Amino acid sequence: MYGEAVLTTRQEAETVHIGYMLGRAIESPLVIALEGELGTGKTALARGIAHGLGVAETVTSPTFVLLNIYSGRLPVYHLDFYRLEEMESCRLGFEEYLPGGGVALIEWADRFPALLPSRHLRVTLERFFDGEGEGRRLGFIPKDRPVALLVEGVLNRISWKVDGGLHLGSGPMPGDKEV
Repeated sequence: MYGEAVLTTRQEAETVHIGYMLGRAIESPLVIALEGELGTGKTALARGIAHGLGVAETVTSPTFVLLNIYSGRLPVYHLDFYRLEEMESCRLGFEEYLPGGGVALIEWADRFPALLPSRHLRVTLERFFDGEGEGRRLGFIPKDRPVALLVEGVLNRISWKVDGGLHLGSGPMPGDKEV
């Protein structure tokens, strides 16, 4: 078992930036299970990850189309299980994208956990309110050692301002290539 890391964000741009940092660090196929209620930032995080992987297109929620495929350093398969019924998921053949030689970003992955491979990154997103207003808690739960090292490397690159906001100007990850 590997430890869970939890970050908080106050703005959508911060959630996107954390995703971007994660996407820049990914070097091999990976499944990322995004879990959280409506409006918690799953698509914002997915957008950041995709852009970090070099996707130039606008990344949108695949709620109604179920799967969007984007080209980047690795192929990006953005899936959404929100509208699926159990039998449908079995007939759609999503397994070929998990990870399928690329990065599979699965919103509402908790609806069908049996489809997830043993090696994946689970990210939980939840909304919270406190004296500062609204924010998001992002929990990163790696499911094997290389994924845990990936998360650790990303967390080591994130920096915060004194006021608690995220430095959005964090530099490239070590070994980054321009895409």
